Amino acid sequence: MGNMKPEQYTSEEVIKRFGKLVDVIIVVDKATERYRAVIRRGMFVDLFEEEGSYNDLISTLLIHLNTTSEKLPEGYQAFLPNFGTFTRKYSRRLKLVTEEGENAHIVQMMVYPLADEEAYLLIMDELDSNENEQESQAYRKVETIEKTFLFSMYIDLVEDATGSLNISEISEDDVQAELKYTDWRNMIVNVIGKDDQALFMERSDPDYLKKMFSPGRTSSFDCLMQNLEGIYIWVKLIFSRIETGNPEDFKYVFMVQNIHEEATAMFLSLKKLSDMALTDSLTGVFNRGRIETTVKNAVREKGDEPVSLMIMDIDYFKSVNDDFGHAAGDKTLKRFARVVTNCLKEEKADIGRWGGEEFVIVCYNKDLSGAADLAERIRSTVENTAMSDTKGITCSIGVTGIMENDSFEDAFGRMDKALYAAKSAGRNRVETHEI
Repeated sequence: MGNMKPEQYTSEEVIKRFGKLVDVIIVVDKATERYRAVIRRGMFVDLFEEEGSYNDLISTLLIHLNTTSEKLPEGYQAFLPNFGTFTRKYSRRLKLVTEEGENAHIVQMMVYPLADEEAYLLIMDELDSNENEQESQAYRKVETIEKTFLFSMYIDLVEDATGSLNISEISEDDVQAELKYTDWRNMIVNVIGKDDQALFMERSDPDYLKKMFSPGRTSSFDCLMQNLEGIYIWVKLIFSRIETGNPEDFKYVFMVQNIHEEATAMFLSLKKLSDMALTDSLTGVFNRGRIETTVKNAVREKGDEPVSLMIMDIDYFKSVNDDFGHAAGDKTLKRFARVVTNCLKEEKADIGRWGGEEFVIVCYNKDLSGAADLAERIRSTVENTAMSDTKGITCSIGVTGIMENDSFEDAFGRMDKALYAAKSAGRNRVETHEI
């Protein structure tokens, strides 16, 4: 203060000095949704214009990811008009980026609604480097929590109001927003995965929450939700009714928990278990149950495109086991399945082990003639492929097409008769059964 004593400072002198200390003073006319920067220094010169749209200013300051200037996805843009209304003094730390790739600037913002006027004063000041480092350390401490809980807010169904809204990817602080619960619900549904939107609307319905939640009860459900980077992730939506001691109070806490990594790992495990339940453990193709279901579906759901069936049997397979042992027999079955599967790589077809040395193939978009040609190619490839521990093998194949009003028994019976004909004619051949 130099040589001046505190009692010598007038209000005019303090205001003058204050104007030299802060980086930004903005006046906002809420009625016209316009602003003008009375003072604008340093990084703020590049961040926003001297005057312009208040909604654009709020978007620049408040509605972006914590450490980038990247804007929110379209589904979240509907919330923008609700983030610029202030009914009381408001303070918040901001992380602002003027150039992508550089460290975020830590800014203290204060909002002062002007009494009896539809206007605000916004005052901002960039913190110094030491405070920046302290903020960075604090951010790192809460980073793990932010990755887990993405969003939280308070709900009052009687007042149809929300409060204490926190979006961790935007700020560790609560976001100031005047937002009715019914409006929030109708907007947020647009960032819920399409398949989960009906469930969200059911579980978030005020009547459902009042009916299903006694005081203190918490319930949750999992769904896909778009995050602030525009990516759909798995989240857990949690509703908890607050115990207030008044049964006529319907106050809740709502939270969104990020469970994407856990859910993805669980789905992979379930898929592996599902594949194991549907796969022949020795050969890796469909097992009997799965291929039988596939054949039945092909018969029942036949459309305009032709579908054909084939069954193949390894010739004299018993002699492989007798002459070389069951271990060699298992290797032969695995090798045979690989050879046939390779022949089907460019085809739309499903293959499964029917039992023992018999395999069934469903050929889509192939009539009887096309399926017979494919069967002949498989037969020839098997005949000319060396088998480890054995002298080589051949196979017999029966082929039929699926008719308009076929039953599973009819189609399978024709295919089986064609295989019997191939084996009766000397094996190592393809036979068809006309439709």
